[in-house]
This record gives sequence, structure tokens and C-alpha cells, in this order.
Amino acid sequence: MALSDRIELVNPSEIRRLFDLAAGMENVISLGIGEPDFVTPSHIREYAKEALDKGMTHYGPNAGLPMLRKAVAEKLREQNGIEVDPMSEVMILVGANQAFLMGLATFLKDGEEVLIPSPMFVSYAPAVVLAGGKPVEVPTYEENDFRLSVDDLEKHVTEKTRALIINTPNNPTGAVLTKKDLEEIAGFAVEHDLMVLSDEVYEHFVYDGARNHSIASLDGMFERAITINGFSKTFAMTGWRLGFVAAPAWVIEKMTRFQMYNATCPVTFVQYAAAKALRDPRSWEAVEWMRREYDRRRKLVWKRLNEMGLPTVKPKGAFYIFPRIRDTGLTDHQFSELMLNEARVAVVPGSAFGKAGEGYIRISYATAYEKLEEAMDRMEKVLGEKKLI
Repeated sequence: MALSDRIELVNPSEIRRLFDLAAGMENVISLGIGEPDFVTPSHIREYAKEALDKGMTHYGPNAGLPMLRKAVAEKLREQNGIEVDPMSEVMILVGANQAFLMGLATFLKDGEEVLIPSPMFVSYAPAVVLAGGKPVEVPTYEENDFRLSVDDLEKHVTEKTRALIINTPNNPTGAVLTKKDLEEIAGFAVEHDLMVLSDEVYEHFVYDGARNHSIASLDGMFERAITINGFSKTFAMTGWRLGFVAAPAWVIEKMTRFQMYNATCPVTFVQYAAAKALRDPRSWEAVEWMRREYDRRRKLVWKRLNEMGLPTVKPKGAFYIFPRIRDTGLTDHQFSELMLNEARVAVVPGSAFGKAGEGYIRISYATAYEKLEEAMDRMEKVLGEKKLI
């Protein structure tokens, strides 16, 4: 099948559709886009200016600047327990989103299956389709805090299964896999000879004593894992478009060839700023400040949603919350349209994240506390007027 045919099989992002719709309306509080409302810390912006003043406006290596790959390798060793060779096992990308299609393209054959826990980030299934594979949704459940289990996986694995995508902390549910969860998933991957793509872009935003663990740090897992991360969420650098992967050398070599004929290389002065940021203590102080503020917002939204009659699991990570709305008698699309049109609050239908998301909505609490309070007031008012709670 040609790539042009595969593109016809994937739909535009429901999140972006809602974002564009809300942008054309007045007085809308958007809780839809997963983007920090914080501006990139000033010292990181200064590093970018420093790079420009140094004349770093030329092409860089396809796999990324050595200074950034070395800084990433140090970060992975110190924070994730992953030992890598920065020159052969680390690659810098134009945003972490590239990693799914590029990573799958290094090993996936036509018709092979990829297990994806659902609800899932909107890019996963399209990346599998574009790479020639078949996405297989593995439902996770509210009763288990939306954490993936091996029991869930065993129901969907077949002889065609080639890979598994995991995302912890999770978008859209906020679920965080425990170390025990990951050890069991790793055993499942070894047993079935699967590659694992591990999306860890929200690793620093965890709450209530939860910790992020990297599956590639477990014994024997680095050789079958592609660890995906970036700077967009961690340092509030969404518009800078910079991500990274750690993977076996054979994967990095193939991904580099892909990038060679695609984006060529990430922006050089942005890479310089990121390398300096990783080694600057002020960056990690800013991350912790953001984490505490997200936690404050999380507690507010979780409390208000439950009080207004929308049962909600308390998320352990990321900056999303996933309330159940099916008890209102509305579908998730109907609920989202009602909130947008009458409450002027933009939320995302849960079904945008897969079949297991039907009957839920996703709310991003990456917006100001006062706006979240106002949004909760508006939602509660409309629900009360419509007698839906």
C-alpha cells in the first residue's frame, strides 16, 4: 500500500479540530490542548539568544548536536538509570512525536500488529498505520486506575504482534505505571519477543508519592526498547519542537536515515539551548515549581468534578484528568459540544483517545488556577440547568 493510501486511513486529530473551533468563539476557556501555560524559563530563552549570537544558524548532524546527545545521555543515566552511548544510542528529533512513526519504521513489517493501551494518545494508532502496521487497542479500566496489566495484554496478543506502546505518566488518563507493573510488562515483552516504545514525556509531573520508572532500565530491556522523551512538557518548550530517543544502535542508525530525508536535522540553536538547560540547576528548579503548581490545580479539578457528580479517578501524573460523563445520559461528543456551546468550556471527548475512552472526557489542567475555577463553575451551572446531575 502506498503512503498516499495510508494517509487516507487516518483522521485529523479531534483535539486540533476542537482547538480550531474554540479559537473562533469568544470567551472560551480551553481545557483541551495539552500545552503548559507557562512560558519557557527565561534562562533557557537566553541560551537560545546566546546560540544565535554565536552564529549557530547552520545545519547540524542528522542525529543531533553532539553536545546535546551527551547531555541527554547524562540525564538518562542520572535520572532514569539508562546507560547509553551518546553517539550511537541517542538521537535528537523535531519534537518527540516524530519518534513513533520513525521508530516503528525501523522494524515493523506490513500487517504486523502493535498493542496500544487505550485510552491512548492520538498519535499512536496513526503512526502504526502509516508505518504499515495494524494498531490493536488494549482497553484499560477505571477500576484499575487505567493502569495497563499483563492480563489485559494477554487477551490481545497474537502471532502477528510485533510491538507494544506504553505511556507513563499517561495522556489522557494521568495513570502512572508502578515498577511492578513495568516488570510484568517487560516479562510479557520478552516472552512474546516484542519491541517496546515507551513514551515518557510527562516523567517529571507525578504526584502523591508516585515515581516514574523507565522500562529500558530493567535488566535485558534496553535492547528491545525505544525510550521517547522531549523538552516540550518538561521545560515548557512546546513551540521549540525538540525531542529525543534512546534506543539500540541499529534503531538509531535507521531513524537517522529517516530524518536525513525528512527534517534533515533539528534546529541548531534550539539544541544548544536544550543542552545548556539540561545541565543548569535552574531548569530543574523550574520543573519542580511547575510540578507543584500542576498538583495544586489537579486537586482543585478532581475535587470539583466529583462534587458536581462526575466520578473521576485521581490522576497520579501528567496534567490531565479523565472524568466519567456517561451517567449524564450524553455521549462524550454530545457532552463536549454542550460544554463548548453553553458553558464556553472546551474539553475533549474521550473517544478521541480510542474506544476505551467512550463515556469520558479529557480535561487539561495546564491552565491558570483562576481559569480552572471559572471553568468548573460554568460546567456545574450548565449541568444543573440541564438537570444532568
